[in-house]
Amino acid sequence: MNRNLVIWSITVALGGFLFGMDVAVISGAEQVIQKLWGLSKLMHGTAIAMALYGTIVGAVIGSFPANKFGRKKTLLWIGIIFLISSIGAAIAQDVNTFMVFRFLGGFAIGASSVVAPIYISEIAPPKYRGRLAVSFQLNIVAGILFAYLSNYLLQGVGGENDWRYMLGVVAIPSLLFSIFMLFTPESPRWLILYRNNEREARRIFALSGAPADELIQEIKNSVQQQKRESLFSGKFNRYILLAFLIAFFNQLSGINAIIYFAPRVFKMAGLEKSSAFLSSVGIGVVNFIFTLLGWYLIDRLGRRTLMYIGSIGYIVSLSLIAFSFSGDTHSGITWFVFLFIAAHAVGQGAVIWVFISEVFPNSVRAAGMSLGSLTHWFFAALISQTFTFFAESPSIGPMRIFIFFAVMMVFQLLFVWKLMPETKGIALEDMNARIGH
Repeated sequence: MNRNLVIWSITVALGGFLFGMDVAVISGAEQVIQKLWGLSKLMHGTAIAMALYGTIVGAVIGSFPANKFGRKKTLLWIGIIFLISSIGAAIAQDVNTFMVFRFLGGFAIGASSVVAPIYISEIAPPKYRGRLAVSFQLNIVAGILFAYLSNYLLQGVGGENDWRYMLGVVAIPSLLFSIFMLFTPESPRWLILYRNNEREARRIFALSGAPADELIQEIKNSVQQQKRESLFSGKFNRYILLAFLIAFFNQLSGINAIIYFAPRVFKMAGLEKSSAFLSSVGIGVVNFIFTLLGWYLIDRLGRRTLMYIGSIGYIVSLSLIAFSFSGDTHSGITWFVFLFIAAHAVGQGAVIWVFISEVFPNSVRAAGMSLGSLTHWFFAALISQTFTFFAESPSIGPMRIFIFFAVMMVFQLLFVWKLMPETKGIALEDMNARIGH
């Protein structure tokens, strides 16, 4: 792969690192915050889910600045918003201020989940698009691992205010990401589609080692064929269904319930506080290792094969977790959660952002990415808001919750089998012709 392509992709993918850190870092603070401000279960759920409500807004709005001002400028501002939100949440003196800054951080997450995968898919050649796009997911899990590790190491630092350090540490990579984006070029496809700037696009394509003249002509042709069409014109209903379902099933696996509430889940299983935090670090390690495996396999085996592997792994691991919670000792719960994380990382985790960013044609890619991201974050917020309530409910409890997640993954397996197309190796300009009919 071209050296410039790799550098640009890694830089933009660092937005995923901020995404992962901001998502997971709250797991070390959520129980302390509940006690500190005397929050009811409903208010506690709202405070933790506030970031996810922000992601919904960010997912809806993210495509607009990405189209109007460019992918690069939008990503730069996303880094600045991450910086402001992490500092603000760390120094918050009441729950309302905390929720405002967590909402702002969530907004940045939602926007980055739209813009970063689009940028990477637009600069990547078909042969390597999967691996380059998975670098975003790889950075997400690296951020999650770093958040769990820093939470574990920061326990007790500053006494009862250790949670402030846990949240504030996100400011450091946020600043670095913003600086790196200053030296990253604009997406050449955006320059052609929205600025008609062939000269600059040709220069960037040349730096990336791509056949500039050929690509520019293909991009212009693809737009001419789809002129004046919107995402909801009716022509793209199949794409909308695919994006909705893959994002829907991603969250109905229960992945964010584990990521957000890992220490709480392990505590429900009988682990002591320190062991629960250390087991959360284990989640981060397993997630990172198996995302690397997904990165290696996605352009070799294809998207559907990884989804088959992940779906079966989900069903087995979630059933084992539910079985473990059905007894008094909850034996094996840590290993079953690790198996669940491995299944997610090599399957849905590796595929989702790649698939949504590449499946839509050029003319509606940003809007389609927003739709998929919106679906993902809407259900993430819903599960985050309700998980602790249902998990601690005497009439429901964790066993029934994880049975529900397992059943939903049976439906995901059917989705992959009956509806999901393979997008491996297909040029973005050929996507409509290959899978749109």
